[in-house]
Order: sequence, then structure tokens, then C-alpha cells
Amino acid sequence: MKVDGGIPGDLARAAGAARDLEHAGYDGAWAAETNHDPFFPLLLAAEHTERLELGTGIAVAFPRSPMHLANVGWDLQAYSGGRFMLGLGSQIKAHVEKRFSATWSHPAARMRELILATRAIWDSWNDGTKLDFRGDFYRHTLMTPFFDPGPNPHGNPKVFLAAVGERMTEVAGEVGDGLLAHGFTTERYFREVTLPAIERGLEKSGRTRADFQISCPVFVITGTTEEEIAAADRGTREQVAFYASTPNYRPVLDLHGWGDLQSELNLLSKQGEWQEMGRRIDDDVLQAFAIRGEPEEIPKLMLSRYGDVMDRVSFYAPYKSDPERWAAVMDGFRSA
Repeated sequence: MKVDGGIPGDLARAAGAARDLEHAGYDGAWAAETNHDPFFPLLLAAEHTERLELGTGIAVAFPRSPMHLANVGWDLQAYSGGRFMLGLGSQIKAHVEKRFSATWSHPAARMRELILATRAIWDSWNDGTKLDFRGDFYRHTLMTPFFDPGPNPHGNPKVFLAAVGERMTEVAGEVGDGLLAHGFTTERYFREVTLPAIERGLEKSGRTRADFQISCPVFVITGTTEEEIAAADRGTREQVAFYASTPNYRPVLDLHGWGDLQSELNLLSKQGEWQEMGRRIDDDVLQAFAIRGEPEEIPKLMLSRYGDVMDRVSFYAPYKSDPERWAAVMDGFRSA
């Protein structure tokens, strides 16, 4: 199991954060698209590291065309020496339409075609074949030598797709190299819903699980003092509540018989009752989503829950105020 960290969007901090992660023994790092572009930090990270794998976790796909993604993917893959991972996500309709002013329709089918179109562009550059992609959502039929960077010396980057629902997860298995599972995923949901959907997608593409990576950020509640643990507990409950209020994620709760909680939390979210939402996450719900223990116990607990199904993990809001104790956590993964 590989262990990944995060790279901040603040460009002034990106290089130093990447160096620290590599020095601490992390295998990879992801940059998110929140209040900054997710690609620029990875360029700096690539410049200041040697072995750290670098990915977008995630870049919002639909506001970008396959040509944009093909270009930036080619550049970061080449500049990093083959360490780039293109992580894509659909976001939700409100954000795509109202924040990005982009088109939202048939998200699973559109995502499938967007990835296939991006791969078709890479194929035209790598193999010199005529670009002739004609789909329902994307059409790419023009590529002249002036716009062709040629074959990538390190091959194509791996494409990871973020998914929670079954249809998007199946698309990941069919056309992606990996899945970025959401932190709002329980072990039961992952085993009973996510894995079968991945297998259905892999079967369509004629591949096996060995050809595919699964990555997941896991909620971790830990600390070295009662105050730190209490703060981590409170923050995790509030974050779980935020995700649980989202209608798109209700199937995770429904599987456990907690579907009514989504409606309750959604109403509170519209009233801005964020702290009260956290208090509605009881211990049973929290335990299903989060791992709790002393820092040195985290590797064993993480591997016990996900070691047979996850290829790489990251820590959702990890405790790192004591570098020596967190170093022991990383040692625990390496020695497992």
C-alpha cells in the first residue's frame, strides 16, 4: 500500500511541501482544485523532488476540453520524468453550471467520452495516427504538425477518476487507470458497491484488477493529548456531516440504514448550522467513516480495514504536529 500526502495550492508553499513529503517517505502527493489551480503546484513539486508521484486530486473535468487535458498531461508527465497522475472528477451540477459556467449533462457518459477523447489525442501524438475522434459530446478531427508535441518520452500519464456512484465508478473501471475513492466511503459501501462496479468496468475493457489502482483518503482521528484528539473528533464529525448532507452521497448512508440523516443534515446546512450538523454524527456513523487510534496505531488499523482492497491511501486531516511521532506512522506503513 502506497501512502500519499497533499500539496497546497499556494504556489509559495508548494515546492517546500513536496520536498518535505518526499523526505518523510511519502510515495505520492495530490493537489486539489479548490481555491487554486491544481496543475501549477505540481509543476513546482516536480522541479523540487525526484521520486514523489504527483497527481491532481482532483481537477474538475467538464470545464476543460480533452485537448486542454491532453496538453497539460503531456507536459507534466514529461517534465516530472513520468511521475504525473491525471486525477479527474465531475464535481456536481451546481458548481459546473454556476461556478464554472460549463455544461452539465449525462455526467457518467460525458466523463467516459472525455477520457477516451484525451487518450485519442495522446495516441495521435505518440503513434502519428490521424486524429479522428467523433463522439456524442466531443469531436477532435484536426491535428497539424505545428500543434503536435510528438511522442511523450515517458508514455502517457495514468488517469484516475473520482467516483462514488455506481455508474461513474464503472466508467473508472472501463476507461481509467485508477479510482480516486471519496473520503465519504465506508468499508461496507466500498466492498459491496464500489468494488463490484469497478469489476464490471474492468470486464468491459478486458482488463483485470491488477491493471488498476485504487486510492482513497481516509478520515483519521488521532493526537497526543486529549485536547488534540477532541479537536480531531469534532472536526471529523463536522466534515462527515458536510458530505452526508449532499444528496449525491445519500446512497452510502442508505446502505447502512441512515438515509434519513441526509435529509436532516441537508436542512441544517441550508440554515448554516454547521456545528450542530457535526453533533448529529453519532459514534456508530463516525466509526464507519473514520479510523481512531494513537499515531503509532494508524498503520495497523488502516491496513486491517483496507489493506486488501486499497493500493494507495492518504490521511484526511492528519495529525502531524509532532514530526517524530508522525515519522513513526510512516515507518509503520513501510515495515508492514
